[in-house]
Amino acid sequence: MSQQINEYTDSEKEQQLPKRSLAEWVTFGSASFILAVVISLVCYTWINDKQEPPVLSISNKQATRQVNGQFYVPFEIVNTGGETAESIQVVGELRMNGEVMETGDVQIDFLSTNETEKGAFIFSRDPQQGELSIRVTSYKLP
Repeated sequence: MSQQINEYTDSEKEQQLPKRSLAEWVTFGSASFILAVVISLVCYTWINDKQEPPVLSISNKQATRQVNGQFYVPFEIVNTGGETAESIQVVGELRMNGEVMETGDVQIDFLSTNETEKGAFIFSRDPQQGELSIRVTSYKLP
């Protein structure tokens, strides 16, 4: 019995392996890029994810405007915490001489982390003639 040793030259090896087409290389590159982006985003989210409850801050830095005898008091609310807040209740109270003259409430559906929402309260009395209080009264977690 004679043993045959299969030895191929370099040119024979190249003939046995099919060459990749341009379309295959483009597809491979695109799939690899997408996979790298997804893995990077997952890692980024995992590293930067805050496990803190919502922290809601409210401000009314804009000027009050008067239209047709009504006073519009704009406000801005931002969630600087780590989790999303839902059903946020914002209450505005206008006090004159220590007595609550008008109240208003606004419900904001949700605020995710670092999201800002704007709104306005509408009063029939001038808020500059009294003491205006705007505050968040409640929220719930999703």
